[in-house]
Amino acid sequence: MSFRAFVVDLQDDNFSAGVQSLEETDLPQGDVTITVQWSSVNYKDGLATLPKGRVVTSYPMVPGIDLAGTVRESNDAHFQAGQPVLVTGYDLGIGHFGGFAELARVPGDWIVPLPDGLSLEETMALGTAGFTAGLSVQALQHGGVTPDSGPVLVTGATGGVGSTAVAMLAQLGYTVAASTGKADEHDYLRALGASEILTREEVSEENKRPIEKERWAGAVDPVGGTTTAYILRTLKRDGVSALSGLTGGAGLSTTVMPFILRGASLAGIESVYCPMDLRTQIWRHLGSDWKPNALLDSIAVHTDLDGVAAAAASILQGGVRGRTLVQIN
Repeated sequence: MSFRAFVVDLQDDNFSAGVQSLEETDLPQGDVTITVQWSSVNYKDGLATLPKGRVVTSYPMVPGIDLAGTVRESNDAHFQAGQPVLVTGYDLGIGHFGGFAELARVPGDWIVPLPDGLSLEETMALGTAGFTAGLSVQALQHGGVTPDSGPVLVTGATGGVGSTAVAMLAQLGYTVAASTGKADEHDYLRALGASEILTREEVSEENKRPIEKERWAGAVDPVGGTTTAYILRTLKRDGVSALSGLTGGAGLSTTVMPFILRGASLAGIESVYCPMDLRTQIWRHLGSDWKPNALLDSIAVHTDLDGVAAAAASILQGGVRGRTLVQIN
């Protein structure tokens, strides 16, 4: 059986990226074959389309770190033909053929059954970004940050993690401040539930003071760098910041003062190899009390396999807001 896939390849110094026809025999080993209906475009997928993106571990590769579809064949007793499922993380789209294809074959222990309250399309409107936002919300709650604790800051708020976090937190009753470098997206963020908008410069300016005025009860931070340092300096007593990204840089210049004077906590968010019990717990929340209102209308835009290259280029240039879904079948 032949199927269409977006494939990247690097042989010697020759790099290629585009849609081509593959055979089922080209699929990697795995317990479950899935007819992919939806995927999504993440920043890591954008890097996968570059010859020096440094995320793909073997070539040729089908990118797409998220996928949702129905089981076509299964050698795993936990899954049956026709069952709706989703996969995010692990080596998907990086070292193992991913979601930008009409067929995928994966290990059974990577698969999450479709959660109640979500369609396959909605799972990809969330995807790795929404799942990361969910882990961030869970970290704030685990650290004791409640809606009564004070405002929560979301950085990089028009991106995938940021936009879903704004919507989730607002729906849960938190007062949400959103930071963005896009002056024309303030109305979008307010529609998601942000009550205050900060510029990127406000949250990324370097400051030699070890601590500043207490401002935030918590933060969801997919940016990193000087933004993380700003958050730590301005967290309220016993505040928690959930850090999941490094678009603002991998370095961190700070002091111990926020930790020993205010009891600040910095929670690292790792979504790729998240244990399955926590993974399924978060997805249950995403299908119920954490599910953003008007998820498909407010956060998601759509493309198809032929539009993957353009969407990947756009996300690398910071031109995407919310989530870009890829309709496969």
